[in-house]
Amino acid sequence: MTPAFLRVVQGDTARVLAADLPWARLSGARVVVTGAAGFLGGGLVRALLALHPAGRVARPLQVVALVRDPARARQRLADVADDPQLQWLTWDLNRLAVPDLGAPDFVVHAASQASPKFYAHDPVGTLMPNAVGTAALLQASAGAQGFLFVSSSEVYGAATTPEALQETQFGALDPATVRACYAESKRLGETLCVAWHAQHGLPTVVVRPFHTYGPGLMADDGRVFADFAYAIARGEPIVMTSDGSARRAFCYGSDATAGVLTALLRGAPGQAYNLANPQADTSVRELAELLVARFAARGARLERREPPGGYLPSPFNRLVPDIARLQALGWTPHVGLAEGFDRFIEAISP
Repeated sequence: MTPAFLRVVQGDTARVLAADLPWARLSGARVVVTGAAGFLGGGLVRALLALHPAGRVARPLQVVALVRDPARARQRLADVADDPQLQWLTWDLNRLAVPDLGAPDFVVHAASQASPKFYAHDPVGTLMPNAVGTAALLQASAGAQGFLFVSSSEVYGAATTPEALQETQFGALDPATVRACYAESKRLGETLCVAWHAQHGLPTVVVRPFHTYGPGLMADDGRVFADFAYAIARGEPIVMTSDGSARRAFCYGSDATAGVLTALLRGAPGQAYNLANPQADTSVRELAELLVARFAARGARLERREPPGGYLPSPFNRLVPDIARLQALGWTPHVGLAEGFDRFIEAISP
């Protein structure tokens, strides 16, 4: 990890801890985070471990990082890997088995392959953690104070409303397609959470991130916004393989982490919440042009190429949400598009 990366992620963690939340609920709690080596999971682990040193809770938390590959996970979380309050739990959520979570107080299920580059060659590995894995974690979370499932904006399918998407507006989704492995398994994960709350009383909430980005996304992520950032960091051209007309609402990592914790600590059981920054609604082409303009001094430039084989792009041209439901809990995004990508690129630059 470079000094720049550590400086940016530490600043991002401080922003999360500045949120006005009922942090006392987490004092001394055992919190399980799945997908802890991932982008969103890593941000959550860092924030949770920082709560007690920052004076936000009276007693330190015990954070359990559930990961499939502990060596890789420790490398990606090298700055906190040896924290005495961090416990590593090796488990594969593709398994048809229930893990022993050790009586958790809270569980955040953020383990999932989110990039379309995985959907074509590993659809089973994409859907299992969201479906079978969610059921196993729910079974293992009896008595917990809160369970949060990280879903996705893809659950909305072919929603055609010209207005911002509310949590109850859905479109068609063909389940008999390979790409449906992600969206359909996220839909099932949500339904499992709602059913567990209705039948067993487990307080479950769901967040639906749209497009989140920032330090922690890997160079091989495969999504266009990560590709753009890493291209600039390496001094390479930004490559577009489409006309760039697709519009997305981008949400910076610290805002997304604060949103997840807001839903966990204040969300209504059985409820789903959109998680995005509508003020950062932009097209792929506009994002590319913004980055070229901001990093022109570093030789940033734009090229057009044919799309790579094996990538299954989204068929939906516009995914912009209504976030009023999460805002009603006190959350709002603060980091704009330019600032967010400045911070992201600073963190990953050599």
